[in-house]
Parts: sequence; C-alpha cells; structure tokens
Amino acid sequence: FRLAADQGNATAQFQLGALLRKGGDGLPQDLAESARFLRLAADQGHARGRCQLGQLYLHGIGVQQSHDEGVRYHRLAADQGWPL
Repeated sequence: FRLAADQGNATAQFQLGALLRKGGDGLPQDLAESARFLRLAADQGHARGRCQLGQLYLHGIGVQQSHDEGVRYHRLAADQGWPL
C-alpha cells in the first residue's frame, strides 16, 4: 500500500492509515502516521477516511483531540452517504 499511498491513491492512503492505527501485516502501530494517511485520504474525499479521521479527532488518537474537527469530518462522511 505504501507506494500507492505515497503516489496519492486515496484508497491506498486509507488502507495504510487503517493498518498503521492497529499495526499488522508487518507494520508497527504508528498513530501519528495513521492520522497523516487518513487525513490525506479524507482530503481527497474518501468517505471512510473522513469517518475514521473523525474518530481519531473525537478521541485524541494520533492527533490533538478536537470535538469540532471530529464532528466536521463525520459530517463530511455523512454528506457522502457514509453511515456513522
């Protein structure tokens, strides 16, 4: 996923962000990098990326906790039809 994510593929960025959040497939857990890749995906309009990033902000996981940012990303995902 890393090569495609580094080349700007939003789905790969989401997948890598999700893997880094938990760790697995040979990747160590890295919450800051998880947030970075989820933000890249979210900023390209990836609905699941927006939803996941909203969760990180709401709970302060890998980012500074921000209720406002969490709600903002959840609303963006919901506007795309992603169930919350």
